[in-house]
Amino acid sequence: MSFGQGGPGEGPGGSSTPDWGALAEETERERARKRRWMIAGAGALATVVVAGIVAVAVVNEGGSGGRASDKPSETLPTPEDLPSSTAGQPEPTFKDEPPPPPPPRDFVSDAKTDKAPLNVGTLFPAKRVSINGRPYKRASTDTSKGCTDAAHAGLGTVLSDNGCKSLFRATYTRGGLGVTVGIAVFDDAKTAAKVKKQYKPNLVALKGGGVPDFCRTVTCRTTANSFGRYAYFTISGRTNGKPSTESDTQAEQAGRDGSTYAYARILKRGKEQAEASVEQ
Repeated sequence: MSFGQGGPGEGPGGSSTPDWGALAEETERERARKRRWMIAGAGALATVVVAGIVAVAVVNEGGSGGRASDKPSETLPTPEDLPSSTAGQPEPTFKDEPPPPPPPRDFVSDAKTDKAPLNVGTLFPAKRVSINGRPYKRASTDTSKGCTDAAHAGLGTVLSDNGCKSLFRATYTRGGLGVTVGIAVFDDAKTAAKVKKQYKPNLVALKGGGVPDFCRTVTCRTTANSFGRYAYFTISGRTNGKPSTESDTQAEQAGRDGSTYAYARILKRGKEQAEASVEQ
């Protein structure tokens, strides 16, 4: 029996021997493909690792323990927002404000502090005054150093017993009415308040300047008060010699107006001295 050449698995030419060269080339090609896949896979893995590192860095910037998106964002200040350097700049200074002056009453409450010029001109300077909308005209003025010659017996005794220094008077008229205002001066406010409490009638009405003698032998209206070291009084009535009884509300009002004016003049004296003390 003869055997022919070739058969299943035969190589070219019918040889039964495997083509080892072709197999080697195929094996090499397979190995090359595997190497390419391994290199590509390694590159992809490296990319994933790098991305992970970046992600960690972002998370860490946002704060530990969470994702960056879980933390509130913070706006960094621009150069304009940053505080400027104060190096070399002087320290701020503060002006020392003087304490406020004592109230006006303090200046007119004692002879030691009440140093402004004191005379009939400083107490009654205006020839015409308006008191609560009612106009008055000054008729005459007078200064009594002894005090008692400008007061009737009852008031004169009170003034002298308490050491009255001077008694300044001025008469004002309005529509047939006359009111004499008297301001008596003492050493201190305590004495002036005592005089007010001990008051007895009354101030002598001052005539002159076209005003006849009034309130001498008829009933008139009177007031008494004090402020600081000054006691002040008024006597008001009709300049035609008629009495001013309790029903004469106009005469009563004139007396109150005169008292208001005396208070205002003494208060102004205190204010002016208080203001002057600040300017010094």
